[in-house]
Amino acid sequence: MSDLDPILNLESTRYRWPGRAGFELSIPTLSLAPSETVLLLGESGSGKSTLLSLICGTILADEGRVSVAGCDIARLSAGKRDGFRAEQIGLIFQQFNLLPFASVEDNILLPLQFAPKRRSRVLDTKAEAKRLCQDLELPSDIMTMRAGTLSVGQQQRVAAARALIGAPPLIIADEPTSALDAETQARFLDLLFAQSRAHGTTLLMVSHDARLSRQFDRVLQMHDIAKTHRPMT
Repeated sequence: MSDLDPILNLESTRYRWPGRAGFELSIPTLSLAPSETVLLLGESGSGKSTLLSLICGTILADEGRVSVAGCDIARLSAGKRDGFRAEQIGLIFQQFNLLPFASVEDNILLPLQFAPKRRSRVLDTKAEAKRLCQDLELPSDIMTMRAGTLSVGQQQRVAAARALIGAPPLIIADEPTSALDAETQARFLDLLFAQSRAHGTTLLMVSHDARLSRQFDRVLQMHDIAKTHRPMT
């Protein structure tokens, strides 16, 4: 894979929801370049979550091709897809999905347990976790704190550090700022963009908040890139 090849590429992708006759998501084409920051806007029910599941390989398209870092993920077995996802994609969930009783350090280092290639890019894992926390403006003593004791803003930044560690080529952020006030939201995005640029990472963020648009390289509307077919009533 060259530096000019897309990190993410979908071609003629179609997915039909099982057991829901007539419900179908169709994406003719979608491509994200290396180091690009992209905001994907869409209302509830527009297919955003299904699209993210297709990209992550937790569901497979019925037709077409979904490639991440040059790999057609449909060609991988279920077990290899799990490993590939851990290696190639950093995920920031809307609810953060931290282990509440584990330390901040353990939460950040968790993906590296399932991604040996990603782990090999980090010379000192604990030092890198601490550096990411510092860059994300977290307190210096946070590494030993339990994740469940943190504020929402702190949990969000720990989730970002977990996604960034080991420099996966693609970061997917699913509504990560929805619970934040405008000032905290803007600061978090500034920090996330700075880290993405530093690592040459492509960022795909999903939101329904169009006010975020000016901060991204490119803005996509779900209704422009995908067609959702529903049964007639």
